[in-house]
Amino acid sequence: MRVLVAGATGVVGRRLVPLLTATGHEVVALSRRPRPAEGARTVAADALDRAALAAAVREAAPDAVVHLLTAIPARLNPRRMERDFALTDRLRTEGTRNLLDAAREAGATRIITQGLAFAYEPGETPANEDTPFWSDPPRQWATSLAALRTLEKLTADADGLVLRFGHLYGPGTAFARDGWTTGQIRGRRMPIVDGGGATFSFLHTHDAATAIVSALTRPVTGALNIVDDEPAEVREWLPELARLLGAPRPRTVPAPVARLVAGGWGVAYMTRLRGADNARARMRLNWRPRHTSWREGFAAELGDR
Repeated sequence: MRVLVAGATGVVGRRLVPLLTATGHEVVALSRRPRPAEGARTVAADALDRAALAAAVREAAPDAVVHLLTAIPARLNPRRMERDFALTDRLRTEGTRNLLDAAREAGATRIITQGLAFAYEPGETPANEDTPFWSDPPRQWATSLAALRTLEKLTADADGLVLRFGHLYGPGTAFARDGWTTGQIRGRRMPIVDGGGATFSFLHTHDAATAIVSALTRPVTGALNIVDDEPAEVREWLPELARLLGAPRPRTVPAPVARLVAGGWGVAYMTRLRGADNARARMRLNWRPRHTSWREGFAAELGDR
């Protein structure tokens, strides 16, 4: 199968391309600027330039298109999330529309896009794919959530599959040894807010890539949660990451104090996020994460070497 990977040089794309070639697929890597991708032919186009993108996809003539395009800054300001995610939101709306239209015109028959498994309505139990998205999110995240809804609708209209990834960790991510989040933890600038009740479902970038490979050849549509097996509250995973990094134990602060620094979204991120359940992906994709728990995954990435 000839697979066009849009975002092949991102944190998941860099894991995905070698796996695709190793499993016998022909890979065409799409990025905004010409960049080499090991084992892949490359084409360059801006996903927001509809004509240029259509020409690039036509040249690639893919059987399948994998959409991993984002433009998330290395350093985030939770009080300015709408600004920091503006380009990513456009890629999830305009870029998705342009890419899927180009894929249809080029004759591609399989579409896979990247969504998020932590956009669900807050609740106590891990969310499955039927759980609605957050109905009243913090203002700083409302535009991004609307963009995710658009991406999912466009994917559904194309009879594609949205893989809703959990909180990514691994090389190049914010949770990498040199990542932004780990830097905040080392500097004791990421506290446990108001008891740390938010639940995170993590996912190693390798496991994100294997889920895509599994999905390519299976006629599954709709949306699937791609997360590990062990959702964890902030009060549990944050001190453990600090320990692995040799950092001081995180401070504990009340929500009103955290809101002064991180705004409403920063507080919600640390207190209200909901974990996700991966049972449907396991069944429909015959997929299993190599790192079934964030505990052993983070230990492998961040422990003593």
